[in-house]
Order: sequence, then structure tokens, then C-alpha cells
Amino acid sequence: MTMMNQERVLSGMRPTGALHLGHYHGAIKNWVNLQNDHECYFFVADWHALTTHYESRDVMEKYAYEMVIDWLACGLDPEQCTLFFQSRIPEHAELFTLLAMGTPLPWLERVPTYKDQQEKLRDKDLATYGFLGYPLLQAADILIYKPKYVPVGEDQASHVELTREVARRFNHLYGRESNFDALVAESLTKLGKDSSKRLEKSKKVFQETGDAKALEGAIGFIASSELLSYPERERLAGWFKGMGRTVLPEPQVLLTKSSKLPGLDGQKMSKSYGNAIAIREDEKTIIEKVKRMPTDPARVKLTDKGDPAKCPVWQFHQVYSDESTQEWASKGCKNAEFGCLTCKQPVIDAILREQQPMLERAAPYVARPAVVREIIEAGTERARVTARTTMQDVRTAMGLSY
Repeated sequence: MTMMNQERVLSGMRPTGALHLGHYHGAIKNWVNLQNDHECYFFVADWHALTTHYESRDVMEKYAYEMVIDWLACGLDPEQCTLFFQSRIPEHAELFTLLAMGTPLPWLERVPTYKDQQEKLRDKDLATYGFLGYPLLQAADILIYKPKYVPVGEDQASHVELTREVARRFNHLYGRESNFDALVAESLTKLGKDSSKRLEKSKKVFQETGDAKALEGAIGFIASSELLSYPERERLAGWFKGMGRTVLPEPQVLLTKSSKLPGLDGQKMSKSYGNAIAIREDEKTIIEKVKRMPTDPARVKLTDKGDPAKCPVWQFHQVYSDESTQEWASKGCKNAEFGCLTCKQPVIDAILREQQPMLERAAPYVARPAVVREIIEAGTERARVTARTTMQDVRTAMGLSY
């Protein structure tokens, strides 16, 4: 299966500092797996970084390229996926602007992270249009590549749902062409009398009863028809659902299994919290950080029995240790069979083992930064072709193709 006929996946990440192991286990590890059997677009969301770090212009370039090296170190392959900078493709901003014309303001104000981030980041002035509008910019980032899936954790699914709502509203406002009925009739004629009659019958059943099987069967038939072009299939699918042509397809959430690696103190891993291990952290620092990790407060003396559920180290064991090592660690803690430093050693060993191939993959890119820039240039060109094609559809739908 070639990249062009694989299902498309898109995701991005903000370059606000060195990536850590929480990023790897929470997202990037999954991206590496997805690139093997999906057409993947992964972008550096540098405009998004400016929504909260708009005064950090001196370090943005460094962060952006360092993050790409981290991605490559983790195993992303530029031959298997498209890596690019958001800010290098102005079509993102154009679609953001055009979507803003028809997106209700309350949709943005109700986003949970809007007020939450303002509370958490009180040291920054986030009463800006850019911060309010970032979910819509995110929607534009996604919709411009028409992906089938957006891989996220459960806590981020609401962002994709907003994107789906934005696409739905856009298609409702602009998807019905002036000669829509004639174009649908032409497509049905191409399918032949029998197929057309079956589709019309299924359409009536679906629109009267909401029969999901009728919808699934019809959309599957339309999507697989070699007699129709892509725009015709999209238009016919819209006709079946009772709407116009789908200019911007609604992406689906791809809830991915990820290992949630906490910070060294048991809270969310974050560089700003000082509880993170960087993907390319040096060995000495990793050893020191893990050895200093807090443990169950009840274990003051070596003979004090502990509770793994109250220990951040145990959470690392759940990500890094096999079943037998976890059993050893749990039993040893509960029965005070050994000290906490002994319990931490398998975690240290596992982190270093995981990290070694990352350092090896990163080395040639660190030594030759020009290669990283070439990778981004090539990825940006590929992404730009897709983005421009979508914007032609959008401009035509909105009457801006003159």
C-alpha cells in the first residue's frame, strides 16, 4: 500500500522547550507506530506556541529545530511521514481567517482550557485574540489536510469535537453549490439505473428513520465507486446525508493507547514544573534525578513498610518494568525487604536502555543541523501542495475564486 492511498493522520506539537519522556510515552511513541501504515502529517505548531509564548522570539527557532531532532531521535522517519513547520504554510492562517467569519464566538469561549490556562498562567497576559482563537486555528490546522484521524488522548478529544463542529457548520453554510441538484443527477446517471434506485431508496430510509446501516452501506458504496471522481463522491455523500458537498470532511478522533508517564514528583511531567526527564538528557543527570525522586512518605526508615500506590517510583515501574519486576518492587516495598534506592535501579536501567537508540539516532542530526533543515524544507513542500488544494476548494465554495 502506497502512502497516497493510506488513511491520513495529522497531529502537531508546540515548540516551547525540550521534549521529555512524558511527550514520548504520551504521543510520539504512537506517532512512530502510525507512520508504518498511515499517511502521516506531523507539524511543529510554532504559531500555537506564540499564543502563550508570544514574547519568546529569541528562542523559538532553536526550540522548533530541537524538537524536530527529538522527533527523529524517537524514530519518526521523514521517508514515511511528512514533517513541517506550521508557520511556513500561510494557507493555515487563511483558512483560520475564513473559518472565523462563520464560527460563533461562544464556541471559543466555552473551550475548557480557555479559562483554565488563564488561571494557571497568571504570569502571562492571555487576554488576547490569539489565545481566544487558538482552538479555531487548531481546527484550521487539521481541516486543511482533510485527515481521517487525529490521534489524541481522552483529555484532548473535545478539541477534535470542536473541529468537527466547525467543519459541519462550514459545510452547511457553503457546501451546497448553485447547480447542486444537476451535478448530483449527473453522478447518479454515471452509476446506472439500478445503483441509483438503490441509493435513492436507502436515502429515503436513512432520512426518515436514521438507519445507521443504510448510511454505512451507501457511503461505503459511494466511496469505493471507480465511476466517480473524488469531488463527485464527496458531493453524492452530502446529498445522501441531506446536505451539500462535503468541502471539509469531519476528522475522527483516534483514541490511542498511551502510557501516561508522570513527573518525577508524581504530578504531570513538565519542564516548567522541574520534574521532567528530557528525551536527550545525559546519563549522569538521569541517574541523579531518579535517585532523588520522592517515595512513600511512610518509609522513613529501611524497616518501614510502604504502599506502592503512594509512591511516584511505582508509576514509573508501571511504564518501564515487566510483570515480574513490578511484582518484585511491590512486594519489596510492602514488606520493607529493601530500600527505595534499590527499587529505583531497575527504572534507571530501563530508561537508559530506552534512551540509548534515541541518542544514536539524534547524533548525526546534531552534528549536521543542515540535514534537519532539508527535512523540514522537503516536508513543507509536500504539505503545501495538500494545503493549497484544500484552499482552492474552500475559496470556490465561499465564492472567492474570482
